[in-house]
Amino acid sequence: MTQVACWRARSCRLRRKRYGNSSAECEAQFTWHSKKAPKRKWLHDLLVPVVHRVVVCDRRGKSRQGNKGDQPDADELSDLLRCGRLRAVYHETGDRAMLKELARTYANLVEDSTRVMQRLKALFRARGIRTSGRSVYQREQRADWLRQLPDAGVRFRATVLYQELELLQELRPNAKAAMLTEARRDSAWRVLRTIPYLGPVRVAMLLATVQTPWRFRTKRNLWAYAGLAVVTHTTAEYELDGQRRVRRRRRAPLTRGLNRNHNRVMKDVFKAAATAAATRVGPLQDWYHGLLTRGMREELARVTLARKLAAITLHLWKRGERFDPTQLTVQAVHAHQAR
Repeated sequence: MTQVACWRARSCRLRRKRYGNSSAECEAQFTWHSKKAPKRKWLHDLLVPVVHRVVVCDRRGKSRQGNKGDQPDADELSDLLRCGRLRAVYHETGDRAMLKELARTYANLVEDSTRVMQRLKALFRARGIRTSGRSVYQREQRADWLRQLPDAGVRFRATVLYQELELLQELRPNAKAAMLTEARRDSAWRVLRTIPYLGPVRVAMLLATVQTPWRFRTKRNLWAYAGLAVVTHTTAEYELDGQRRVRRRRRAPLTRGLNRNHNRVMKDVFKAAATAAATRVGPLQDWYHGLLTRGMREELARVTLARKLAAITLHLWKRGERFDPTQLTVQAVHAHQAR
């Protein structure tokens, strides 16, 4: 991995230096640029004890001009840091490192199992064999499904996929149990488990991903992190009236969907919880029906419900309080009385 460091004197004169795999020469006044994502955590932990401040930034989606290279990137970061235009992102500590690794293990096993199951169905569908339902995955019916494959090579491939799926299904319960055991030791476990439709797995993934609620100043910061923030575009906001005075136009900004730069695990947690809350009887379903009664579309109401769950989670996590359905807004009560 090639690493580039640069530092600027008081006269803003740029001085550069290039390093190889060794980071022993790094000094506090340097701006260090590294591109390898798997090594960023290691580099951060290595530099924290020996430098005055470490700024971890995310430059994804930022447009740039000119040539692309390690040295220009380091020069640009140093200039942005000098001007105070470099926005730092949260970098987790080691408080919940064990839970984070266990959650990653469980999530990887779930993804691998889903991938193998999709490959199995694709293998049968490619030969005109319908695979509706989950019977194709059942161990008792595997022999019947394998007899429908005419080619010996295809049968061997399906057999290997079945063996892989069986091994993953054996590992998933152990990984899930280890993750939940570690999550129950967290002080926030009892608080988050009182929130409806945040089950044990969702709470464990929440604890492992967010780490601490204090990294979000308001609920809007959490919405952006979870992919639930609405992106708006506006232009020509001001105009001149008849007396040549500047006034702001009275029109709502144009919405462009939800933000794309987000944490996918968090979005899956809140979307799944909102979907369950909208289809099952309870105070959150009444709150959801209250939105529909006021004329909101179903897809927008589900997004609003997910945002509500995220806001409740952040509020209760910070205060250490349990969920109280009587604290929901009045529109849920009106929807219940309308029934």
